[in-house]
Amino acid sequence: MIDVKDVNSYPDNEILFLCTGAQGEGSAVLMRVATREHRHIRLHEGDTVIFSSSVVPGNERSVQYLKDTIYREGAEVYHYQMMDIHAGGHAQQEDLKLMINLMQPKFFMPIHGHYFMLKLHTKLALEVGIPDKNIVIPENGRVVEVTSDSVKLTKEMVPANHVFVDGLGVGDIKEVVLRDRQMMASDGMFVIIAVVDEKTGKVRGSPDIISRGFIYLKESKDLLYETRARTKRITEDITQKMHPLNVQYLKEELREKIGQFLYQRTERRPMVIPVVIEV
Repeated sequence: MIDVKDVNSYPDNEILFLCTGAQGEGSAVLMRVATREHRHIRLHEGDTVIFSSSVVPGNERSVQYLKDTIYREGAEVYHYQMMDIHAGGHAQQEDLKLMINLMQPKFFMPIHGHYFMLKLHTKLALEVGIPDKNIVIPENGRVVEVTSDSVKLTKEMVPANHVFVDGLGVGDIKEVVLRDRQMMASDGMFVIIAVVDEKTGKVRGSPDIISRGFIYLKESKDLLYETRARTKRITEDITQKMHPLNVQYLKEELREKIGQFLYQRTERRPMVIPVVIEV
């Protein structure tokens, strides 16, 4: 064991680093070494890097980026797909039995993991002598009542859902807001602004269109021309039949029909936001 500050005092073939970051975490040691951000450690041509665990689902891109970065530094990478080098971070069955035997708990409540994992952990506790009446498996949010002599599940539930932090607000984001954000992130937004004459019901001028994250306006002139024409036709068909004009109804019609038209032409569903101004 040596101080990390002394690494340059030893030949490279005498040094082995054990560090965090096999899942490609941005602030972990391995990523900082690979990107030359670590204060003391650098990769050199001919170095060997061993990923000691398999890739956790969802981390594939970050791990691949880390591998590529390491190879750019001239090092070789060995991982679980090349040889049997996976070192799991979770205890094996015999380890769990040993912990229960060492601690001799009166009550047993497994936590962490899917329900079937909790059930299997419970089975191990039964095998080493924990009475069934002293074992509980609660769902998230379920209240457990514990006394000196017993443990049991109650019917009481407490909030245990995700809490969203957005700017200065905590937990104030509603599902409809999240759905809108997902829609805009996926297909963008499309704003139509139409000025309607109150007396004649005609659309004044050409409707204005604002697009963000959907199409590039300068390269979609034909689509914009058709959209403006349809907006004008839909608006005037309604205004000629409805006196006084129900602006909210007109907006809903524009949102639905223009949305359908845009999907037919692009197979994408942007958030259509009609703005109707009466003058």
